[in-house]
This record gives sequence, structure tokens and C-alpha cells, in this order.
Amino acid sequence: MTTTTAGAAAETIKIGLQAPSFNLLSTINLETLEEHVALENYRGRWLMVFFWPFDFTYVCPTEIIAFSDHYDKFQELDCDVIGISVDSIYTHRAWINTPRDRQGIGPIRYPMASDFKKETARAYGVLDEATGAAHRGLFIIDPEGVLRYQVVTDMNVGRSVEETLRILEALQSGGMCPANWKPGEKTLG
Repeated sequence: MTTTTAGAAAETIKIGLQAPSFNLLSTINLETLEEHVALENYRGRWLMVFFWPFDFTYVCPTEIIAFSDHYDKFQELDCDVIGISVDSIYTHRAWINTPRDRQGIGPIRYPMASDFKKETARAYGVLDEATGAAHRGLFIIDPEGVLRYQVVTDMNVGRSVEETLRILEALQSGGMCPANWKPGEKTLG
């Protein structure tokens, strides 16, 4: 099987199964850069994990900032957010410390994690082996650690925060949600 993503990982990550575990350095403490984020630390809460190709690029900051701007809504829905790229933790800190008007992202309200060894991107099936970048993958994991939603887009296409929130609320509704369902509307069962 020839593919630009990790073939074996792409075949094993599936909706309804346990999400691949990870333990990565993060920006929780920008001074020390020694705090980790691990999937197991989020048991009991919903978790939205998203990957982007590289720091200091063009589409990526629009998504990272948009998810940060909506962080309170994710928290209201009992959902934590983690952003991951294959850049080093030091590159993440530099990007956060660079003002937005100078191609930085400024302060972000959730941790950014470094998958410098590319093991997590590979496990989630989003690593482009040819370029070493992660595709734009987004995953929603339930409080028991089960993968409930995944979407992977081309590197040039940003994701919708509003759609991500709609999907999260649909998953949390416990019902069957028809196309274009919105929170507050009736489910099919």
C-alpha cells in the first residue's frame, strides 16, 4: 500500500475504538516548557485534538486563533482542546510570543503540543511521510477515551470552529442528528 500518510496507522484508527495515547511536551508553562499533555489526563471530559502542518505558516494561525477565541464555548461543553504540530516546543513558544501583526499568534488559551518525533501524527494517521508535516486532522474523543469523530483535510483548507462545536453538541446529545441539525433542535431518536 503506497500512501503519503502512515498506512498502518491510518488503517487502525477507527471511530468507536480507543483513541491512540499520547504524552507530549506542551506550552502549558511557557517559562519552562516542561509540562506534558497526555490523553489519559483528560479522562472524564470530552477532548478535541487538532493537528496543523507547521508553525509560522498562513492558514494555520487562522484556525489556532479561531479555536482559542471560542475556547469558552468548548469549556461550557465540558470539552478541552489541544493543538498539535510536528514543530518543536521552542518554535511553538516563539510563535506565541510573536505579535499577530508580525506573523505570530499571540497568547492562546489552550495548550499547543510538540509532536517533534512525529509519533502522534503517525498514530492518528495524519502524517505526510513525504513532507514530514501533519495534515489538518481534527479528532473528538469522548470522556472514556473513545474516538467519536475525525476529519482530515488538505493542508490548504482550514476547519470551521462552528461546525466543530455543532458536531460536539450533536455527539453529546445522545440522539440521532439529521443533516444540518443544530443544538436545541429535535433529534431523530
